[in-house]
Amino acid sequence: MIETVTRWAKSVKRDIVALYLAGQDARTPWLAKAVAAAVVAYALSPVDLIPDFSPIIGYLDDLLLVPLGIMLAVRLIPRELMAEFREAALDRERLPSIPKAAIWVVCTWAVACVAIGAWLIWVVWG
Repeated sequence: MIETVTRWAKSVKRDIVALYLAGQDARTPWLAKAVAAAVVAYALSPVDLIPDFSPIIGYLDDLLLVPLGIMLAVRLIPRELMAEFREAALDRERLPSIPKAAIWVVCTWAVACVAIGAWLIWVVWG
């Protein structure tokens, strides 16, 4: 069982890198690029919908949302391209460090929090 989980975790990691590569490739359809970018950003984001310190439920978003997002993105990318991206992902150990991406993720979460906060204030006191 441990071997199966390890193999699954490695395939998820490979697919995250492959989706990153897909998002950079001009041959990838725009919708697939958008979904791939969202999945990669969420998978690498230090901020989760449900914080990891919450017992059990904290890891459910990582165990459900990321694989479901990967499956959706993979379905949107043509098979030949995805096979090519997966092959290229095997040659890489990890994603390149991109400070702009980290700033984008933090800004996106900040905007989302402000928008949700404003909406809640409008609903409660509006």
